[in-house]
Amino acid sequence: MDYLVCTASVFNIVLISYDRFLSVTKAVSYRAQQGIMSNPVISMVVIWVLAFLLYCPAILFWEHVAGQSVVAADQCYAEFFDNWYFLLCASTLEFFVPLLSVTYFNVHIFHNIQRRQRRGSTQDCEPPRRGSLSWRFCLLQRQGLFSSPSEAEDSASSSTRPKKESLVTDSSCPSRHNSVTPENEFSVSFSSRTRSKLQQDKKVAKSLAIIVCVFAICWAPYTLLMIIRGACQGTCVHNSLYEITFWLLWINSSLNPFLYPLCHVKFRMAFMKILCPQKFAKLRSGSF
Repeated sequence: MDYLVCTASVFNIVLISYDRFLSVTKAVSYRAQQGIMSNPVISMVVIWVLAFLLYCPAILFWEHVAGQSVVAADQCYAEFFDNWYFLLCASTLEFFVPLLSVTYFNVHIFHNIQRRQRRGSTQDCEPPRRGSLSWRFCLLQRQGLFSSPSEAEDSASSSTRPKKESLVTDSSCPSRHNSVTPENEFSVSFSSRTRSKLQQDKKVAKSLAIIVCVFAICWAPYTLLMIIRGACQGTCVHNSLYEITFWLLWINSSLNPFLYPLCHVKFRMAFMKILCPQKFAKLRSGSF
């Protein structure tokens, strides 16, 4: 259970980081897949199955495969406790790969947000050329909601609004200094929504950065000492130092339930709904 829940905690961080990565960098396609290909139950089952397969088969069957036990009768630790090769492979899958993955996701999230900020503050939509998108999708691309022109074209082609309601123009994107028109009203409303989306994505990126940094700080000492200890058969690492890093690893799993609500309002509301349903109902009714 110790190995299982700690590994599942790490894999859950990767899953949440990947979900936020898609939400920020591929917003339109991410929303389109909700309810079609995305199933949280399936994702959680896969996480726990992978966490089980990483360590539990070795814990359960190592002695039977090896033919003998290397653990003393009065001790309680895994058979692979001093097996350097297995520990290196397992820690790579449990710590190094997840750390690199969440770092990659967060770097791309920050890069995407910075690019959208630069576009929103320094660029205007270019005049449409032959075969180009409408001014509406020009705005969408400028704000970063579409990751590529092809994604904007796909969204445009899937629209079912009547042709007379199309806001395509043969001139450049409308300027904010123009007179009030339906196009300008849409532009102002759209800009407000995109600014709100950008602020929300900033908060998500900051919360993920905090969670990932805490994860790295809590897991790195234990992982490195575990590999070193396995390589030297436990003779080069003092047992008390190893125990300290072990407790530091456990602390990470204890901190996560507090970090998520503190860093993200949706997690905070979810915890409130479970732990304080009356307060949640009152807050929800007061918001409408």
